[in-house]
Amino acid sequence: MKDSKISMVDVTGKEDVLRVATAIGTIKLRKQTIEAIRRGEVKKGDPLVNARYAAINAVKHTSSLIFLAHPIPITNVDVEFDINDEKCEISLQVTVKSIGKTGVELEALNGVMIGLLSIWDMCKYLEKDDKGQYTETEIKGVKVIRKEKLKVT
Repeated sequence: MKDSKISMVDVTGKEDVLRVATAIGTIKLRKQTIEAIRRGEVKKGDPLVNARYAAINAVKHTSSLIFLAHPIPITNVDVEFDINDEKCEISLQVTVKSIGKTGVELEALNGVMIGLLSIWDMCKYLEKDDKGQYTETEIKGVKVIRKEKLKVT
């Protein structure tokens, strides 16, 4: 049996560079839910404002949730939404920047997931069917779409 030692990856010798990663994901909702969001009629408040703060907070706390992730200095988080009325979907894109020795893809993915989950939480009462089930609600397509390392000048 192989050694079961678990440890962080040693990044001590790596050079500090600008790290940028962008992740995206989508939540599928009922048409009525999208309309309620647009009209500002969701009981808990604006899901997009809440999702923006949730995504930023998630980015900053990634290393507390993923045990072997390095705590890294976040220099910027950008959160963007796109509502597609035809598909009844909200897409969330999170871009994270840091100057350091390790990438920020996990932080971007964590921001997307928590942002989308916060939308689900705020809208869940609108999404349940007559039996209390979520027959249409779905989080999908979560992935990293950009990862860069750039020399700091």
